[in-house]
Amino acid sequence: MRLILLSGGSGKRLWPLSNEIRSKLFLKLLPAPDGGLESMMERLCRQLREEGLLEGAVIVTHRSQAEITRAHAGPDVPIVEEPSKRGTFTAAALAAAYLAGRAGASIEETAVVLPVDLFVEPDFLALLRRLPEATARGAELGLIGVGPTHPSSQYGYIVPERRRPPSEEGGWLAVERFAEKPDPPDATRLIKRGALWNSGVFAFRLGWLLDKLREKGYPAAYEQLLQGYDGWEEKSFDQELAEKAAHAAVLRYGGSWQDLGSWTTFLRQLGDVQLGPGAVSAGARNTHLINELGCPIHIIGISDAVVAASPDGILVASKEHSDRIKEALRTLPSLPMQEEKRWGSCRTLEIDRLESGDQVLTRRVSFKAGKCTSYHLHQAKEEIWTVLSGVGRFMLEDEIFPVGPGSVMRFPPGSRHGVKAVTELTCMQVEIGRVLDERDIERLLMSW
Repeated sequence: MRLILLSGGSGKRLWPLSNEIRSKLFLKLLPAPDGGLESMMERLCRQLREEGLLEGAVIVTHRSQAEITRAHAGPDVPIVEEPSKRGTFTAAALAAAYLAGRAGASIEETAVVLPVDLFVEPDFLALLRRLPEATARGAELGLIGVGPTHPSSQYGYIVPERRRPPSEEGGWLAVERFAEKPDPPDATRLIKRGALWNSGVFAFRLGWLLDKLREKGYPAAYEQLLQGYDGWEEKSFDQELAEKAAHAAVLRYGGSWQDLGSWTTFLRQLGDVQLGPGAVSAGARNTHLINELGCPIHIIGISDAVVAASPDGILVASKEHSDRIKEALRTLPSLPMQEEKRWGSCRTLEIDRLESGDQVLTRRVSFKAGKCTSYHLHQAKEEIWTVLSGVGRFMLEDEIFPVGPGSVMRFPPGSRHGVKAVTELTCMQVEIGRVLDERDIERLLMSW
């Protein structure tokens, strides 16, 4: 069985901690078993490793989030980079082609698509092992449906047929149809009918999806799909495949399943009411403070509120209305001010625009000991790095040089270069040129 983990997110729902790159998946706010904090992606990958399910898995994400995904998922999980965001169907198809091609998976293997933002307990993940039973029984799709706790209009529903008791079918129910986010009255009627919340988990024979691609006029080879990816229409897996499946079967899950898609739901999982410099006064009941800035924030006498601060902005909202932040943010800045990388992190301090049309960007960059950037080049920008603390090396046109506090590294446009930390390394980085064009990078080596 192969897992296809779908990763992404726009970064609006948990702004300002989340942004276009660091979506809710990467916020280290959840209590971890070791007493520290972990992100949603770290939590799910840890759970899958503990269940022995992560081997053979692949993560699909937009190329702008590949670096942060590697940092949270670990180096042992392959990442398929989407050139453009084209929806869950296209992402799953690209991963299936990768598995059948570069990963050498058999087309008879069962592939399971699941979202990375699953917040579930181990018994849900253990249920994944049963999904190959669906294709063995002749179903095109195997699904996991969640027993609803209330008539929510935020989720899609799976409506099963009523032919035989589930006990006679090993717990499997034939799917009659899907209902996409009904209003509360319709949701109530669906629940009485036995409908289940759609968990976003789909299992199928790998060759079945590749056949569907060919039927729809798409190439089934990974390299060809990748080459034409920018021209694909944005499509969802549910609408393009699940709702059109001739025979789908669903297993019912009755345990804990939560969607941490807003400040309201996310804060319920947060162990402490205050993270970062500052304080929440004793008179401020049910108020959370999450502060990533260097200056302290003090909340006095304000109850039932969330205050979140990062280099991307500050949010002060009542918990009742905190979900409205997505409506308030019509667009996010093209360049996040705070980014995580597989090698460390960087914080943008200033962006200046020159009369020539070029930009000058100033960043504070921090490396973990032993980590490095890729060996890469940019065609349209120059970089000047000054080491503030620590010891490291840089490679320029295949030559390696040592650096320490006060050292300056200069990388002209078109030059092949990379930076590596020997100890923890902090630098000030200045970029000049078309610095906001994240497509202007050609990676030659991921490590060196």
